Amino acid sequence: MIAADGRDIRATLGIMQSTLALLREPGVTHLAASFDTVVESFRNDMFPGYKSSAGMPEELLRQFPFAEDGLEAIGVVVWRNIEHEADDAIATAAIRWVEDVEQVVVVTPDKDLTQMVVGDAIVTYNRRTGVMLDERGVVDRFGIHPESIPDYLALVGDSADGVPGLPGWGPKSASTVLARYPRLELIPDHPEDWEVEVRSASRLAETLRERREDAYLFRELTTLRFDVPLEEELADLEWKGVPRGRFMGFCESMGLDPEDFRIERWAD
Repeated sequence: MIAADGRDIRATLGIMQSTLALLREPGVTHLAASFDTVVESFRNDMFPGYKSSAGMPEELLRQFPFAEDGLEAIGVVVWRNIEHEADDAIATAAIRWVEDVEQVVVVTPDKDLTQMVVGDAIVTYNRRTGVMLDERGVVDRFGIHPESIPDYLALVGDSADGVPGLPGWGPKSASTVLARYPRLELIPDHPEDWEVEVRSASRLAETLRERREDAYLFRELTTLRFDVPLEEELADLEWKGVPRGRFMGFCESMGLDPEDFRIERWAD
């Protein structure tokens, strides 16, 4: 899909249509969308190998501001993150308002956001698969509780974020050890002290002994922050419909036909 001035806006239209569909689902009352407006963050200063915009398709990068404007045009609060990452803003919001709503649903397939799951009060939801993970679901999937997810990612790595993990450690070994020792500091240095059976325990223990500081750094990289300075109050996130004037203006600027969108609720 090409805008009137020749810009590729396929991703922009996709996220707008998908979000409008989400807002048609029952029970959705408050919504915000969080963006890595600048892909690089403070974590790049901590670890040079952390994810960046290098290698990202230019046609996708160019659409970031269009997507942000498009969501605002349908009445959604947008957080444009510069110093922090999109996930940090989501985590901050979830913790801030968890006691004020019936349930916080984090719409994402990313495993790193499962660290913020709390009982069934904060859950993650993968719209593509229809899978919703509460705390029991996280344990069933990863073998560990949500608070151990950063430690898990520190060991196994997270390729999407450029976190390499430790050599030899895989999902099974990490979940088995962390199920018994939930934090990296609690894992004994010597495998004979492990109270769980793990294949190649001697090699894994040696790697962790030699690279504990790396593991601590990787855990810090994968730990979400809860201190993003969000300006909004919860009431600001209540979706009241598509603001007609702003939506029409966006469509005109992009050369879009408003009739191509299924709008069931207008704000005015």
